[in-house]
Amino acid sequence: MSADGLWRALGEVNDPEFPMSIVDLGLVYGVALENDCAQIKLTFTAMGCPAMEMILDDVRARLLQEPGVRDVQIEIVWDPPWNKSHLTEHGRELLQSWGIAV
Repeated sequence: MSADGLWRALGEVNDPEFPMSIVDLGLVYGVALENDCAQIKLTFTAMGCPAMEMILDDVRARLLQEPGVRDVQIEIVWDPPWNKSHLTEHGRELLQSWGIAV
């Protein structure tokens, strides 16, 4: 398992409020694999995000399916604060296709 593999796996974790991945939404700030532990830096669009626990649970569950990943540590990062510049190009296209200005 590599960091690229972790990024691909996280690309399968969708935000519960928007039908798009947390990677396309720009919530993943960093990924590393140390021994058998996936270390993830993750942010949210707002401190009071009602989907926070659900996303954290989904990230853990998905990464633990990867070969060689036996533990997942998630660091919630608030600096820099999330903004629309963190969206991937695909994320921007998805939001625009739903009529959301970005």
